[in-house]
Amino acid sequence: MDSTPSRDKIKIRVKVQIIQKQDQRTGNLTEGTVKRILTSDNFHPHGIKVELTDGRIGRVQKIIS
Repeated sequence: MDSTPSRDKIKIRVKVQIIQKQDQRTGNLTEGTVKRILTSDNFHPHGIKVELTDGRIGRVQKIIS
């Protein structure tokens, strides 16, 4: 698994792929736009936790744009 993006790389309104808690076993990624950054640390081993514009919450695995 590649390392996840650090907090300083994640911006509001950026498109990302997150992994939601219920998808951690399957590794199923959800795509969306960042509304809020919930993790205060610059780095987290499982990914920075964010809230998407549709209300879903998960940890950023990849930045799309």
